[in-house]
Amino acid sequence: MSSFDPIKQDRFTFGLWTVGNPGRDPFGEAVRPVLDPNHIVRKLAECGASGVNLHDNDLVPFGSSAGEQDRIVSEFKKTLADTGMTVPMATTNLFTHPVFKDGAFTSNDPKVRAFALQKTMRAMDLGAELGAKLYVFWGGREGTEADACRDPRSALQRMRDAMDFLCEYSKDNDYGMRFALEAKPNEPRSEIYLPTTGHMLHFISTLKNEEMVGVNPEVAHEVMAGLSFAHNVAQAMACDKLFHIDLNGQKMGRYDQDLRFGSEDLKGAFLLVRLLEGTLGGKRYDGPLHFDAHAYRSEDEAGVWDFAKGCMRTYKILHEKALAFDSDPDVVAIIAEQNDAAIDPLLTGGYSKETASSLLGMDIDVDAIAARGLRYERLDQLLVEHLLGVRG
Repeated sequence: MSSFDPIKQDRFTFGLWTVGNPGRDPFGEAVRPVLDPNHIVRKLAECGASGVNLHDNDLVPFGSSAGEQDRIVSEFKKTLADTGMTVPMATTNLFTHPVFKDGAFTSNDPKVRAFALQKTMRAMDLGAELGAKLYVFWGGREGTEADACRDPRSALQRMRDAMDFLCEYSKDNDYGMRFALEAKPNEPRSEIYLPTTGHMLHFISTLKNEEMVGVNPEVAHEVMAGLSFAHNVAQAMACDKLFHIDLNGQKMGRYDQDLRFGSEDLKGAFLLVRLLEGTLGGKRYDGPLHFDAHAYRSEDEAGVWDFAKGCMRTYKILHEKALAFDSDPDVVAIIAEQNDAAIDPLLTGGYSKETASSLLGMDIDVDAIAARGLRYERLDQLLVEHLLGVRG
């Protein structure tokens, strides 16, 4: 067994909708059969994943009777027990059914908003039954094509009302869930409300139960907006709001591709893993590492499991490379060159009259500092050489 082969302790998870994606797209029919959820769980366990996540209708088809749901869930729970797999996260599909064509929680129609709450509460019941302690909200239809249809402030208030209500529902039922909000700039709507992780973080600060609510950033969604994913994740981590994360690959400026993790922008993927694993010395993320991606349309089922293994192996390879990079003496020296043990405490210890006096009296040769090269070209080349395998 290779050191890069995934094991359950790695905390890797996939959604039923990810490996279960049949390869359908707006221009072509499915190229693979729909896979039974129990089969997916067993195959993911064989691949080394630790858990599986789901939308309500990934497991229980829309419109199923109570008896049919009980049968499906009972069989699924047995498969989880047999394989040792868990369900760390659950979510609700509030975007596929035509009733959500103008949004769910933000719809102008109060009956739609009521149905969205009803469907989410029932999905939370299902998630709790399966042991999920994280609940993700992606507002796939929470947006507009015709902006004149509503005041955006009304949409945000409706979203706020829904989150406040559902937090209380979780508390009232002792579910112990934390909520994670997922941003996306566009698609399937022309404009989606709260389009980036930064928007979500501010929105969370307006909620009644903000301590229960964090974010679930996704690589593709931030890259679609032309943003650095690692920077957005770092902001969430700095706020203690990184509750969950969606890993995949994405080409800048494209539609939401959900490619295999690391298959695009290896440098970006490396910097993300370095951040999540804390190899530079920062706090490590210890939540689920969820791959929200799917196999190429060119693949049969065997290719789906190649895709799943590839996501996990790439993460582990990049983790090893991050460890090697941050322990490379040349890297350590370049980063340490600019640190000044005498000055740093004055900048991080907060205000005092004495500190202000020290700073005002400091003789700083700005011309000498401005003339000094920082060796970042060398640092970046070292990163590239580690990624290419010629250092380490």
